[in-house]
Amino acid sequence: MDGQTHMCLPKSMGEMLLGNYRENLPIVIIRPTMITSTFSEPFPGWIEGLRTIDSVIVAYGKGRLKCFLADPNSVLDLIPVDMVANAMVTAAAIHAGKLGSQTVYHVGSSCKNPITFEQIHDLAASYFTKNPLVRRDGSSILVSKGTILSTMAQFSFYMTLRYKLPLQMLRLIYVIYPWWNGNKYKDIDRKIKLAMRLVDLYRPYVLFKGIFDDTNTEKLRLKRKEINKEMYGLFEFDPKSIDWEDYMTTIHIPGLITYVLKK
Repeated sequence: MDGQTHMCLPKSMGEMLLGNYRENLPIVIIRPTMITSTFSEPFPGWIEGLRTIDSVIVAYGKGRLKCFLADPNSVLDLIPVDMVANAMVTAAAIHAGKLGSQTVYHVGSSCKNPITFEQIHDLAASYFTKNPLVRRDGSSILVSKGTILSTMAQFSFYMTLRYKLPLQMLRLIYVIYPWWNGNKYKDIDRKIKLAMRLVDLYRPYVLFKGIFDDTNTEKLRLKRKEINKEMYGLFEFDPKSIDWEDYMTTIHIPGLITYVLKK
């Protein structure tokens, strides 16, 4: 028994308990991937708090993240939250009363409409270049393209050479001259800790090579169409309907800025 992160393991254990003790109850397990802001309902871009990859996007937009550990070609399995909710409602309606059944639905985009880390990086860079965040003093935060390092060894070497060694020099100056203004030291130290924390949190995802099979979810979409063709346009959860460039630059990132950063 294994879990990709501390969150995945208890979910897996919960599924096994349901399987062992369900008796004749109908069980439907929904496995969403990385959940992002709403695609359309109740309105595009709604989100509460920073979710999954959003912490990286926001840190980059604020100019606090100059490099990151990731395989540029790694697929990030994103899915808008309203599509997850729609899949749950549809599955509950279709499986109601089917005693003894147990079905697992992977709700994600990696199989039908994948987007890579490099694509997200490019879209975020393009967005914040055209629409920079603003500091409290009114000045714009200018972002550079940033550096993507594909192995932990490369990332550690880069961080040591680019940040940790200069930080130790600043620390030495601060010890020798305690009256010296240590804001520069504190700023670099903050950036290093943030980068390391984000890498530790997202390493299982940004280096992940897997694609989740959503065959059952596709069957669920087709079943919904068979039952009521007129209602097919409602409760949409087809990832193929997402234009990632449009979604990221006109819905998701603006939603983060509006509903999370409150700007």
